[in-house]
Amino acid sequence: MPSRRAFNTGLLAMLGSTALAGCATNGAREPATRITAIDTHAHVFERGLPLANARRYAPSYDATLPAYLAQLDAHGVSHGVLIQPSFLGVDNSYLLAALKQAPQRLRGVAVIDPAAPEALLAQMHTEGIVGIRLNLIGTPNPPLTSPVWRAALARLHALGWHVELHAEARRLPALMQPLLDAQVNVVVDHFGRPDPTLGVDDPGFVALLAAGSTRRVWVKISGAYRNGSHGRGEAIAQAAMPRLKDALGLDRLVWGSDWPHTQFESQISYDKMWAFAGVLLPDAAERRQVLVDTPAQLFRFV
Repeated sequence: MPSRRAFNTGLLAMLGSTALAGCATNGAREPATRITAIDTHAHVFERGLPLANARRYAPSYDATLPAYLAQLDAHGVSHGVLIQPSFLGVDNSYLLAALKQAPQRLRGVAVIDPAAPEALLAQMHTEGIVGIRLNLIGTPNPPLTSPVWRAALARLHALGWHVELHAEARRLPALMQPLLDAQVNVVVDHFGRPDPTLGVDDPGFVALLAAGSTRRVWVKISGAYRNGSHGRGEAIAQAAMPRLKDALGLDRLVWGSDWPHTQFESQISYDKMWAFAGVLLPDAAERRQVLVDTPAQLFRFV
């Protein structure tokens, strides 16, 4: 595994140095025009925010925007994508406030009520939201073919937003099809969450690979540790990479740190995730495609 210093040096030499201009009194900083890398999956939150009634848990610590931007700076990552935490539900106000502090450097993925009015979505669009997330771990599949969801998906399609799916691989076929039928782009979290006992042989993961032929499915190579303990998740990730590259193409893969690694904080760090990106993408041209070119288009940094 390459050291953090070696990986940073190689990546920055490949892409050119970036001077991040200081801005604001709040610690957020605006980027130079060059994109060095994009972290497509992170969360910011603080204790004391209003919590969703239905939630699996809530962290007992703060993960603030300045702390996240410090991680980006330390690793030579110029841009990031903030994902609405599931425990905050459909109240995206904290996320939107974070985006306003570094609008050129950040994009956001929200959680919405499917009945959210078009005007609200349009306003969020102007504030840097580029998609919605369905975090379905521990919850049933939403009725995506119902009238309310069909209307919602039509509004998302009109805005050019994608739908991000976080669900076990076995559930992906039933979830992806109505989204693709609605002409909405799909982004699948964390290698598709294959069953740790099945790995890349999970039929749901195989179905995810097959969906690559639509050219409207992206996969985040992130959160490998969520797919099995004691190194199993990392081994699955390494086995998955050549299959994802062949079936989807590098122009449908993006990387995310999954900072602050909720529920795995004592085991995982940004350093480890950044180094593991080098393991998954040892070739400089492939790193540039996944860390820069693909996410820049998907998340509308260009």
